[in-house]
Amino acid sequence: MAGGVIAGVVCVSFAAIFIRAAGAPALSTAAWRLIVAGAPLGAGALLLRREEMRALTGKQWAMALAAGVALALHFGTWIASLELTTVASSVALVTTQPVWVAILSRIFLRERIGARLAGGIAFALTGATLIGGADLRLAGTALPGDALALAGAVFAAAYFVLGRGARARLSLLAYVGLVYPAAAVALVVAAKIGGQPLSGFAAKTWLFLALLGLVPQLCGHSLLNWALRYLPAPRVSLAILGEPVMATLLAMALLGETPGPLTVLGAAITLSGIYLAST
Repeated sequence: MAGGVIAGVVCVSFAAIFIRAAGAPALSTAAWRLIVAGAPLGAGALLLRREEMRALTGKQWAMALAAGVALALHFGTWIASLELTTVASSVALVTTQPVWVAILSRIFLRERIGARLAGGIAFALTGATLIGGADLRLAGTALPGDALALAGAVFAAAYFVLGRGARARLSLLAYVGLVYPAAAVALVVAAKIGGQPLSGFAAKTWLFLALLGLVPQLCGHSLLNWALRYLPAPRVSLAILGEPVMATLLAMALLGETPGPLTVLGAAITLSGIYLAST
């Protein structure tokens, strides 16, 4: 299970790089991310999990569709934040989701948060905050970008908690075969309402939109959804705190966004928090 979570985090860490490279509007990017991943998974669920899907209760349908809407809101807000602030700040702030996951899990799933796990969350979030603070600016587009990243964190937390409830009685294929297409439909509608194009892109844009759907979404998020069946939601979401560390390193190597000493310190504290909670 731990190997699957680690592989999932590695895959999702490439998301910000692919989004920047694609250069498409935020809602268009988010929609195609879910279309590329959702189309094959939805078809696979219909072919291989048809009986399971027919047996779904109204509550299970509602939770899966609600998780899809939460996922759409998460990607819509977070991808928009990358247009306004740096990769380091955006990814660090969006991964504050464990705070919200812990609160929502306690309220809706009645999952207990032990002292060691709570300490690991607090420690890791301190590091994530330092990473974001290293590039935080008080003027221009940075503050709206940071606000969108934080909104993305709240929606991601809702997605994880809803997923934890829905995945308890659903296979992985049946679950993602419902959630990803639901999120894709929601984002297509949002893009149409927002006047953002869904076609007419350059070949380079199409390439990175495809990579975005295949690597971070189809592989990365599917692995994390798989882990939700066996691990508490706060623990899975905590592991994702490794994403700002890896994303910052990738941005430094591929985008020329060199982190300062505070970012490096934040990365070390984040990894320490992940280790504390995981052990």
